[in-house]
Amino acid sequence: MRKKIFKNWGLKLVSLILAFILWFLVVQIDDPIGTIRFNNITVRLTNTELLDEENKVYEVLDNTDSVNVTVSAPRSIREQLRASDIVAEADISKLTDINTVAITYSVNYEIDSIEGDHDAVRLSVEDKSSKWVRLQTNTVGEVADGYMVASATPDQTLIEVTGPESVIESISYAAVEIDVTGATNSLSANVDVQLYDGDGNLVDSASVRKNVSYVRIEVEILAVKTVPIELNVAGEPQEGYLVTGVTESSPASIQIAGSAYTLSGISRISIPEEELDISGATENFVKTIDIRDYLPENVSLADSSYNGRVTATVYIEPQVEKTLEIPAENISLVNAPEGVDVQLQEDYTTYTLNVYGLDAYITPLEESAVRGTVDIGAWMADEEREELSPGTYFIPITFDLAEEVNLESRVYARVVVTRLEEQ
Repeated sequence: MRKKIFKNWGLKLVSLILAFILWFLVVQIDDPIGTIRFNNITVRLTNTELLDEENKVYEVLDNTDSVNVTVSAPRSIREQLRASDIVAEADISKLTDINTVAITYSVNYEIDSIEGDHDAVRLSVEDKSSKWVRLQTNTVGEVADGYMVASATPDQTLIEVTGPESVIESISYAAVEIDVTGATNSLSANVDVQLYDGDGNLVDSASVRKNVSYVRIEVEILAVKTVPIELNVAGEPQEGYLVTGVTESSPASIQIAGSAYTLSGISRISIPEEELDISGATENFVKTIDIRDYLPENVSLADSSYNGRVTATVYIEPQVEKTLEIPAENISLVNAPEGVDVQLQEDYTTYTLNVYGLDAYITPLEESAVRGTVDIGAWMADEEREELSPGTYFIPITFDLAEEVNLESRVYARVVVTRLEEQ
């Protein structure tokens, strides 16, 4: 038997080799080896908690946690492979001194080879840092004409940020924005929180964590209206002084804010007279008043930077006196009753008129321009006389003077009355 097995052993060996070659050729023809490429495979980082335990954080540099993988495998395998079958991992426990982690590749199929376009993930590793930053709220766009943004209030004003120390140190504040374009009513919305450095540049780092990613903002929109300030004056200045009648407010008007319905009923803001009591004053009365004390309920100043101070001025001047000699021919008699003749006493050639008032009204008065009237009918009515008997009467003269001109005392004309039939 032993002789039969080893008989022609060389020929048998050649036959075996030829059979293997034939099998290999058949396999290659039916299921050839080839390559397939998968792009943007994400490298999974493992054991990252080891850095947390050391109070450190990392950031992947240059997108090195994304690889393009090439797999060499028979056609039957390649036809089944999907990107989800590719496993690329980097174990943080094997972090090198230069902060790189080798990438290992695998797939759950019988393949010839697998490799990526780079073999390591590069990291930036720093101490972990945290701090609280103030949240700013900003509105963008313009509200409707005649309206204003009264306030924009977030549901919290501080944000905690955690991440690499160098990045955290660069963060100056957090901010949110809400669009108010064309708004006529109050708004509310959930708005994403953004981080900024001291120069106002956006800090966009995936390694920074915020304690909240968005906040809710309530925006109050109010109507705006411009209204004048009305001054009311009480008291009288010291004797010998007069109020000019001119009052001045600086500013003369203010912008107020409130609901459109509330503002529709407001035409002015009045400062009460007890604020402007000029009793005994001998010069211009000036007082600073906080207009906010006199705003109606649910109404505010539209300009938040304005402190509400109003300077009110009541103008006061010394009174001016003047004596006028009014020619008798400037005096007229009117409304005489029938049946009598009425004449001025011829002994008077002028009538002395003492006047006082503000310089602007007294100084320009000219004697020749002043006219007077003796109204017989009006005097009889005041005296309750039904008829006018012959005789001499003293009847007041009404002078054609401005209301601002005051008479020191009334001036009377001596009027002589005679019956017509007696002449």
